[in-house]
Amino acid sequence: MTTLVVCIDRDSPVAGECPVVGRDAVESLITETGVVDPEDSRVNCLLEGLRVADDLDADGDDPVVAVVGSGGDAVGADRDIAAQTEELVETHDPDSAVVVVDSAEDERLVPIVESRVRVDAVDRVVVRQARDIESTYYLLKQFLADEELRTTVLVPLGIALLAFPILLIVADSTTIAVGAIAAALGVFLIYKGLGIDTYLSRLPGQIQEALYSGQVSLVTYVVAGGLSVVGVFAGALEVSPVGSTGPFIVANTFLFESVPWLTAAALAASLGRLLDELLERDGLRSAYVNLPFGAVAVGLVVRGFSAYFLERAGVFEAFRVPTMSFGIVEINGFPMEAGTRLALFILAGILISLVGVRVAAYVNESDIEQELVE
Repeated sequence: MTTLVVCIDRDSPVAGECPVVGRDAVESLITETGVVDPEDSRVNCLLEGLRVADDLDADGDDPVVAVVGSGGDAVGADRDIAAQTEELVETHDPDSAVVVVDSAEDERLVPIVESRVRVDAVDRVVVRQARDIESTYYLLKQFLADEELRTTVLVPLGIALLAFPILLIVADSTTIAVGAIAAALGVFLIYKGLGIDTYLSRLPGQIQEALYSGQVSLVTYVVAGGLSVVGVFAGALEVSPVGSTGPFIVANTFLFESVPWLTAAALAASLGRLLDELLERDGLRSAYVNLPFGAVAVGLVVRGFSAYFLERAGVFEAFRVPTMSFGIVEINGFPMEAGTRLALFILAGILISLVGVRVAAYVNESDIEQELVE
């Protein structure tokens, strides 16, 4: 079986001599090319062609090693290589071919050879010292060919490089310019990393679908958003007078004031989702039934802890149980210790959570032990 081992050299310095056929002629070309430029990678390509021919000869094939190449313009060079390949096929009538290349540019010409003769293998030669550079080149080419990667990486980088000199002129401070660009890049990375862009792209369609389908959760989500804003605003107002105290006290003051509103927001959102689930399905999933109880329980526990820390810090006085009368039974008012009050909040949160589990089990007609395991 005759196998054509063809080395492609698109930008050959000896294009006028191509095609070069035969082992002796190729060895002479290697010497000629190597003496002119010992660092030229085409020398390794030609040597690889001889090695492949030797391997095929050892396997019992009849190899014909040849070099095709051209030094003209893009279209003319490709047509010259096509003509040289046709000449080799007509002269030697090979059954198949093995193509040896040393660059991405040469590898693009493999289909020209393949259209004239069956190609069994393509051998790309990478010089060992330049392997990392070659790999980086291919990765960079692949990266630049991906539109999504270009817009995600190159566009923000370009904007940052354009914004830097502008910030230097406006702010007249390298620290401010670097800090502003770092903050903007950080926001962008968080924006992409958390998938906020994907969520925002889906949001209009989800709102439209909710409006058309009459989902109750759309209204309750709006209510929850409003209650959340009120809670944050109430917490910020309460924090303002105690701004001189430590950050721990400030944080607990903010939580103490905002948690009731945030709990109400979570309760409104979860109830809306629960009603949608009730309207759309024959049955309710336990997760949606548990959600309102869980929101209230978490709110109670967080408020209990924040009240405990604030009371121990002296931000407000200890809670006092008022005097209560139940017919002939009368309970005198008494102060409640901070630890006792915290324990009551925790106990209330646990009880509400257990009530949620029990209600979910009842709605789904399942055993409470099974609900606890799930």
